[in-house]
Amino acid sequence: MYRKVILNNGIRLVTERIPTVKSVTIGLWVNVGSRDERPEEAGYAHFIEHMLFKGTASRSATDISREIDALGGEMNAFTTRETTTFYVKVLDQHLPQALDLLSDLFLRSRLNQKEIEKEKQVVLEEIRMVQDDPEDLIQELHTKLVMGTHPLSRPILGKASTIVHIRRQDLLEYMNQHYRPEGIVIAVAGNFDQRTLEKTMARLFGRYQASTGSSSGTRWPAELHGGVTMKQKPLEQVHLCVGLQGIAAGHEDRYVIYALNSVFGGSVSSRLFQEVREKRGLSYSIYSFLSGYSDTGTVTVYAGTRAGEVARVLSLVSREIEKMARRGMTSEELKRTKEQMKGGLMLSLESSHSRMNKLAKDELIAGKHTSLEDMISEIDAVTEEQVSRVARTIFTTDNMALTGLGPLSSRQMEILRRQLPVSTAES
Repeated sequence: MYRKVILNNGIRLVTERIPTVKSVTIGLWVNVGSRDERPEEAGYAHFIEHMLFKGTASRSATDISREIDALGGEMNAFTTRETTTFYVKVLDQHLPQALDLLSDLFLRSRLNQKEIEKEKQVVLEEIRMVQDDPEDLIQELHTKLVMGTHPLSRPILGKASTIVHIRRQDLLEYMNQHYRPEGIVIAVAGNFDQRTLEKTMARLFGRYQASTGSSSGTRWPAELHGGVTMKQKPLEQVHLCVGLQGIAAGHEDRYVIYALNSVFGGSVSSRLFQEVREKRGLSYSIYSFLSGYSDTGTVTVYAGTRAGEVARVLSLVSREIEKMARRGMTSEELKRTKEQMKGGLMLSLESSHSRMNKLAKDELIAGKHTSLEDMISEIDAVTEEQVSRVARTIFTTDNMALTGLGPLSSRQMEILRRQLPVSTAES
């Protein structure tokens, strides 16, 4: 059963009681991410996420780790370009202890300067780790190409030059500006008593107020860019990303583009996987994925291949893009992908953690809850006409973006220039 309550300070509490499970997951979502940082603040949102686990007025970092382990639970956090999330999952009988721990981290973190200095090294290692992972690095480079100078283009981890100069006061000022009650959603899913939960939440979080300071800045949509950018790196493969215009997370055509992506490259039965890997053996890993933000979105194809097969792989990807634009998908493909989407959706929502994620995203994106039944109805309602209309809009090579990483030669640069009718740049 779904319920939404707004605490006196404006924090939104959204819950779904599932009496058939023995777990409960609590997620505290702050509507702030890397896109809300100024250039000189690059990496602050992610760094704060780390720091809230480094000790409170009553618990050390070690105490926090031992306490959640003693409960047999899971506690973690993650930062995206638009949100920062702290969550804990425990057996339902341990909910009071979990809420006490989560509220302590969020409300009473010490942000000790000595811990900040240590955590700088941890985050710098995380940045280096991305540099050593070609699949992560190519997607970071590709986002920068597509988003240009927009804040969405910046790496979530930030820049090393910014991280090394972080001070405690910088983090406090950033939290005062962005960690405001009206931008916080607490989502709870699992087995719990509703009345007891609401009283506990009001007691623990109802008095939270951001310190005095200006409110967070206004977001604006990104203008997406095409083009070609290449980075030389001594690797065994060339890693490629091809980017197209997508749609925002809450767009009315979201189920249509989900279906299109599934058929195009989002599954092992997809056209890209079958044409590039299964039929020709040109790539071990090839797939497409959607990135949906509050006001814009992208479709991205990733592939890793031998240096000598770059042109061939790109030709096949371009061909599938053009086929999707011209023909959309067959009635059989649409029927199959609808069943796939519904099955994946229902399976994904079997855990309290997945339900918690959905509750929070529904509230942040649309400000309302969408039931599983409504989602299935919307999937069933997708028509071939809608698929054709959206395919013609999305799958166009007019403003295609291409990023390459690996042992690329000047000859391959010329090949890319001929294959894509867009400007090129080399780095």
